[in-house]
Amino acid sequence: METIFWISVTVVLYTFLGYGILITLLNWIAPKRAKLNPLSEQELPEVTLLIAAYNEAEIIVQKVLNSTRLDYPKHLLKIAFVTDGSTDGSVKLLGGYPDIQVFHSLARKGKIAAVNRVMPQIKTPITVFSDANVMLNPEAIKELVKHFQRKEVGAVSGEKKVISKEVDAASASGEGFYWKYESYLKRKDAQWNSLVGSAGELFAIRTKLYQAPEPDTLIEDFVMTMRLASQGHVVAYEPAAVATETASANVEEEHKRKVRISAGGIQAVGRLGEVWRFWNHPGLTFQYLSHRVLRWTLLPLAMLAAFISNVILLESGLFYLMTFVIQLAFYYLAIQGYRMRNQPMKTKVYQLPFYFLFMQICVVQGWFRLAKGKQQVTWEKARRIQMEPSIS
Repeated sequence: METIFWISVTVVLYTFLGYGILITLLNWIAPKRAKLNPLSEQELPEVTLLIAAYNEAEIIVQKVLNSTRLDYPKHLLKIAFVTDGSTDGSVKLLGGYPDIQVFHSLARKGKIAAVNRVMPQIKTPITVFSDANVMLNPEAIKELVKHFQRKEVGAVSGEKKVISKEVDAASASGEGFYWKYESYLKRKDAQWNSLVGSAGELFAIRTKLYQAPEPDTLIEDFVMTMRLASQGHVVAYEPAAVATETASANVEEEHKRKVRISAGGIQAVGRLGEVWRFWNHPGLTFQYLSHRVLRWTLLPLAMLAAFISNVILLESGLFYLMTFVIQLAFYYLAIQGYRMRNQPMKTKVYQLPFYFLFMQICVVQGWFRLAKGKQQVTWEKARRIQMEPSIS
């Protein structure tokens, strides 16, 4: 039983702390990559900014203004929206902007089916993907495309920033903290070797490398970029290209999103067999297992096993009593965080345990939704806290 306890604790600690420490150390001892210089205007490539939007009438004008005011030469930037299935008048709103290209189909088959339909019509060498509900900083596209100076780079991911106020609800603050840590891991992954999946809110690829994911793919951005990485292309990361969105409106809305991502993660594990060929890319396989697969597979089971085995070991000495008290304290704080999940709070003593446990519950629910075929690719987007008006 002690073996089960220690294996379980090791999996939990390694997944959320140990890997972060290890990848930091690997970066410390690895040779530093030469800093990229900004491209001159004469060197900048033509780019298509392709924005997926389903029923985004509430924010689509703000997204248009944000996109048209990006700091990129107008003659080199094409802006296109794909709005398949939208019925809320967003297509009509886009019609008021003659410089914006709109791809629309009445059929609603999901985001990736819409993007797959449109990509053969994209002729620029670089395609930048973005979602309608995120706002980009003015320099975002310039910061992304500079990485394509390196011939081995096939894709570049921007940084996702989730805005949460100091007194936001526990779900919002927990999401914000999670993305800060996740962004740190992404920076270290990319500095050491290659990014392990991209942020769907903002990433760029060489258009000629686009490979259409299966139309039922749940997290298409992750699958797309992992396949590129497994084929030897580097997936870079650019923290100065920022996609900003607000946190989910409440824990119920965040729950929808997390369950879908978890189901998509398990689906991806089953489809990305090429990433397991460690003899071709040992570094990538190590990163994939450590940063992604353990979270989507063993972590919830390890937490359960650590608790049960600790109960059984209570009579084995003071040490196991102490570890049990620590676990009880963690779950107590998580439960208190749940009770206050939609209430404004400043302290993180409840937020972090709650959000950590919440993610594990969503992972397990994602397993079952995928197994039962209930997680559809045409999902209902989560409502988010209203974004402050901004066009830059």
